[in-house]
Amino acid sequence: MNLQSSDFELFGLPQRFAQDAAAIAARWKDLQREAHPDKFAGEGAAAQRAALQWSVRINEAYQRLRDPLKRAAYLCELRGARIDSENNTAMPSEFLVEQMEWREALDEASGEEDLDGISQRVAGRRREMLARIGQLLDLEGDAPAAAQEVRALMFIERFAQDVESRLAQLGQ
Repeated sequence: MNLQSSDFELFGLPQRFAQDAAAIAARWKDLQREAHPDKFAGEGAAAQRAALQWSVRINEAYQRLRDPLKRAAYLCELRGARIDSENNTAMPSEFLVEQMEWREALDEASGEEDLDGISQRVAGRRREMLARIGQLLDLEGDAPAAAQEVRALMFIERFAQDVESRLAQLGQ
């Protein structure tokens, strides 16, 4: 294993979207224990630097693997389907209409109850999209279609953050 190994190889996981979060966390702890720079304190500066590099690499992989959206984007990239969300913002018209309706609802929301309702709708849509991404990646092997869903889910995640910000403002 080397620093260029995929996150899945590094963690000893199958290269698929569906993963056990507890297994990812347990493997992360094991890897961190193995690579902790303090473990190499008596072996000199070079060994400690290498251990630090490994520790950083392990943490980066963990951040990608534990987050379903990041994991999906990473898998798409590994399978040759670039996400390129900065340049590829084309979305189906139904999706754009849904986003506009959600924005209007957020603008018109007058209290916590309204915002909670929006938040629940967004969470439900997020679950649907993650299931669809899992199907596209793990069952159909359609990384380009999964990449399109990942880009759409990025929009939804940003909207969910806006809803959370509004809820936080109410709590102040």
